[in-house]
Amino acid sequence: MSVSEQDRARIASAIRAAEANTSGEIVCVLARTSTDAAALPVLLAAAVALALPWLLVALTDISVERILVLQVAVFVVLAVVLCLPRVRVALVPRAARRHVAHRAAMEQFTMRGISRKKERTGILIFVSLAERYARIIADQGIAGRVPQSEWQNAVDALVAHMRDGRIADGFIAAIDACGKVLAAHFPRAEASRDELPDRIYLV
Repeated sequence: MSVSEQDRARIASAIRAAEANTSGEIVCVLARTSTDAAALPVLLAAAVALALPWLLVALTDISVERILVLQVAVFVVLAVVLCLPRVRVALVPRAARRHVAHRAAMEQFTMRGISRKKERTGILIFVSLAERYARIIADQGIAGRVPQSEWQNAVDALVAHMRDGRIADGFIAAIDACGKVLAAHFPRAEASRDELPDRIYLV
């Protein structure tokens, strides 16, 4: 996850600049992966390891002791390889990956206290790298007045930069686009105050 301290500072500065013109608030979360389940990789490794002795007995003259050693070795190697983040994610169907990533985004929305903002005018910019998932989630005060389609420009800018490996630039572009939407619908008032930290969370 290549987001340096300098990148974090740039993102925090972009959030402050965007929030200067709106009563809304922006929270950013970058997740390495949303798919944590290791059950499927372990199950696949076990299935292969259990099938291996039958094949070896039928096709070779290897001793039982060596077969057992090979069985254990195959299970360990496969379990390690299949549990690697990229491999583990690839084993999950795309629709299931998106569902898991969306659920993780909703959990982050709650965890970061966005729904506790008094006016309910907070948004979450969420990216899950392994699942290649990007989403902007708006709280009730915003969702009732701003259709989800208005956030698409921000998502498109975010995804375009992510494809080039420019994570920080992607977040900054999305923050700028979201700030303009928020300023148009929720201009900053004298009573407006920041209730949420101006930063990116790495999870």
